[in-house]
Formats: sequence, structure tokens, C-alpha cells
Amino acid sequence: MSTEKRFAVLIDADNISYRYIKYILTELARDGIATYKRIYGDWTRPEMNTWKQVLLESSIIPMQQYAYTNGKNSTDSALIIDAMDILYTGSVDGFCLVSSDSDFTRLAARLREAGKEVIGMGEGKTPAPFRNACNKFRYLEVLEQAGQATAEGEAPTAPAIHGSDKQLDTIREAVVSILNDNSDEEGKISLSHVGTALANRYPDFDVRNFGHNKLSRFMTSLGFRQVQTAGSRGIYIALPAPKAAPKAEKPKKKPPSQGGKNGKPGGKSGGGKKK
Repeated sequence: MSTEKRFAVLIDADNISYRYIKYILTELARDGIATYKRIYGDWTRPEMNTWKQVLLESSIIPMQQYAYTNGKNSTDSALIIDAMDILYTGSVDGFCLVSSDSDFTRLAARLREAGKEVIGMGEGKTPAPFRNACNKFRYLEVLEQAGQATAEGEAPTAPAIHGSDKQLDTIREAVVSILNDNSDEEGKISLSHVGTALANRYPDFDVRNFGHNKLSRFMTSLGFRQVQTAGSRGIYIALPAPKAAPKAEKPKKKPPSQGGKNGKPGGKSGGGKKK
């Protein structure tokens, strides 16, 4: 019996570009298998023709949803209804919601309340409420650049909108807190523990946001030490080594005096014996 998690992938075509599809499915394959692959939009619109070949190649089912009224997004409603129908079938372990729209915030929260894992994917403009409602959130621009770099045999490069100095400082402070609260007597903690704790705190945490492809390298870039542990294959990290205090300079010795008392030559003042 397969132990892989089963996911329903539901995509909002109204604000997601077709060029992201292969990166979405590749990323999801790291977490499980897609048993439902559906995309929602009004496919009668001419601009949706660009999707046709991509959907055929990826075996994604287009769900037609007409815009009944101007200014109203009926696509969102159709996606939400389908998500709840799939939830009640009990046939999946989680959902992958692909959208940059905050309208799916409540849906993500409801699916998590039902015990399902929720993976969100969207562009950098995605509002924080939706990102934080998911168990994990991945930026599509990052997935695209990482995928292109991998195909060309290069290291991933994070887009400028992610991985700011402020975010780095926040992550560094969080790791210090995790170490202080959970490290062993030697002051070290397993790298996997740190990764899990960071993902729990920040759903959109991803080392690729900062131009790295491994958590260990990212931790090293933040200044944390990797610690070798005998008898274990895992990687452990610890706080940066304390800087050695600068050595105090020894006081310079004064050169010996060349004269006698009062600095006069001859030892005695006034020179030699009087006749």
C-alpha cells in the first residue's frame, strides 16, 4: 500500500500564469501525488487559449465557470465548492491551492481545521493572511527561477522581492531562540528540527527565497556552526563560536636612565673630588 500523501490541486486561472504549471506540479511531487488536478476559469475568453497545450500535457481538467455578473468572481466560488466536496469524500490527505488571491484564506483555514495539509502557491503579491493560513506557502517566482537554474545546472537565485535583510535578521533571531529552547547539553540541535520549527513559525519559509538550495548551507551563511556528532549521520548546528577577546598589550618598558641623580652625568652632582 502506498504511503504517499494524496493531494487535490486546485488552480485559480484568473490570476496565475500558465508558465508556472510545470513548476507547481514538480514542487508538489516533493510532498505527495496529485489525485485531483483541476483549474478554474472562464475558458470562453480568447486570452485563455494559451492554457490549452499546457493543460493537455499536464492532464489538468479545466472547470468552466462563466462570469455571470461583472465585478463578481464566480471562479472563486466554484473552486471553494469543489474543495469542500472533495474534503467530504475523504479521498485526499491534503490540498494544494494555487492562487494569489486572499479570498481563499478562509478556505485554507477550514481545510486545516478538518485535519488536512494545505500547501499554498502564489506570486509575491499574495497577501499575508492567505500565506499564513496554509501549512506551507511557496512563491511561484522562486519555483520558476529555481527550476530554470536546476535545468541549467546552476545554483538557484532568489528574486529581489524575497529574502530581504530584514527577513534574514528575523530568521536568524528565530534560530537563536530555537537553539536556546531546544538544544542539548552541548548546545547543539539537529538541522531537521530547526527546519521543522521554522516551517511551523513561517509557512512561507523556504531557503530558495534566499538563493540557497540546502538548509545546511543557509544556516552556515547565517553564521551558525555545523557540529559533527559521533555515531550519527544527521547534521547538527550550534550557535556561532564566541569571538576571542583581544589580547591586552603589555606595557612598554622604559629605557634605563643614562645619567646619575637629577639626570646629570658622573653619578654625583658637581663632578669629581675637589683638590
